[in-house]
Amino acid sequence: MRWLGVDMGGTATRWALVETGGKVVSRGETPGASGLAFDAAGRAALDAALAPLRAQGPVDGAYLGVTGAGFADDPDLRRLIARALGVPEEKARVVNDMVLAWRACWPKGGGHLLASGTGSVGFTMQGETLLIGGRGTLIDDAGSGAWIALRALDALWRRIDESGKPEGAETLARTLAAAMGGSDWEATRRAVYGADRGAIGRLAQPVAQAAMAGDPLALDLMRRAGEELARLARILVARAGAAPVAVIGGVLSLHPDIRAALEAGTPGIALCYPQPDAALTAARLAQEAFA
Repeated sequence: MRWLGVDMGGTATRWALVETGGKVVSRGETPGASGLAFDAAGRAALDAALAPLRAQGPVDGAYLGVTGAGFADDPDLRRLIARALGVPEEKARVVNDMVLAWRACWPKGGGHLLASGTGSVGFTMQGETLLIGGRGTLIDDAGSGAWIALRALDALWRRIDESGKPEGAETLARTLAAAMGGSDWEATRRAVYGADRGAIGRLAQPVAQAAMAGDPLALDLMRRAGEELARLARILVARAGAAPVAVIGGVLSLHPDIRAALEAGTPGIALCYPQPDAALTAARLAQEAFA
């Protein structure tokens, strides 16, 4: 028997396939997608992320943590995912990716979770299920990769509006222009409004490059991102009770000032930095659910 585990984020979808006894048969990565498959483009992205997994052959059950999925069962989303994977609907379990990440970090419970990648969210199932933030790129996701990128572009274009040039943020303007393929509004318009949230989130990398080079605007954004993540951690502990907070996600690796601001803003809170294998955890949860 074989079970499939999937960890779907906005930037990438990681998967693992295990067989009886827990041996990993294969694993890999496909493009990112989202459970927000409300239109043809969203459904196409979901299918593009999952369809390659059909080549791995039949499975006896699949467990997926999907960014943008709700916390209640969504039959429509489960149906789309089962069809893309080529498995019966009753053999597919779909949860929000934070549920999967929390289980990967705290398999025996005991702590809270702070995640910051393309988006940002605080989450816990310690005592109660509680979600802090995680409202998506259009509303908040403060401290995330997409948030950093959008705040950088907003600040740059405000300066350009005022003086005709990115005065005081020239390095940031150069790194973003190189990533977007141009420095004019058309390049920005295509990079933001013609892209998905994963592509927007990846624009945090040139912002971090500018910060490493000493650009003051980019450096300020690194600090502010850490402060926003600290806010999520403080709220988690205040509302759900004292417990360690596991911090995961690619944003912390962008620049040391992010982690420094996070730690400065969380006095008295025990932070840890695990590197969970969410896809493998999902495969093992699939085995538990469907064996």
